[in-house]
Amino acid sequence: MELRGFNIDAPRWDQGTFMGRLKHFFNITDCRTALISDAKLDQAKVLVESCRAGNMPPGTTEEQLLYAKKLYDSAFHPDSGDRMNMIGRMSFQVPGGMAITGFMLQFYRTVPAVVFWQWVNQSFNALVNYTNRNAASPITPKQIGVAYVTATSTALATAVGLNLYTKRAPPLVSRWVPFAAVAAANCVNIPMMRQQ
Repeated sequence: MELRGFNIDAPRWDQGTFMGRLKHFFNITDCRTALISDAKLDQAKVLVESCRAGNMPPGTTEEQLLYAKKLYDSAFHPDSGDRMNMIGRMSFQVPGGMAITGFMLQFYRTVPAVVFWQWVNQSFNALVNYTNRNAASPITPKQIGVAYVTATSTALATAVGLNLYTKRAPPLVSRWVPFAAVAAANCVNIPMMRQQ
């Protein structure tokens, strides 16, 4: 197949439609890409950059280019081109967030467990937000620290407060405490991390 004129940066799916955007986000959040070795990621980066420069290796197929672009988009920052840490990648968001959410839902009865798992969750969220930040609009370490401390404090205060408030409530009501704490923290964390 002739690949002359192939634009590797053109969207693979129509971004003007819901299905096109959904396929795009399924592609970049594919958790299987979180397990790819650094060597394979570097090979994908070289292939993507070669394609951009118009110097594709002979015999390269469109399928190989699309897979290399998928790996590149999942592991390298779109602004800086630097490799992102594995835990902060969008491809790790689903399994990482799912595991933490499971622990928060399981260990919600005691204050130390609530404090620990809310802290783990907010640390994970802060790392994901930092890793996927807009590199063109830098954020200072002080801004990151304030956002992290504020979001973590909000989550802890909400979780501990609601745990105490719902002690006499039916167990089903208590199960919603982690959700409320995470929602409250995200209402603070996201605007503070993305304020620029």
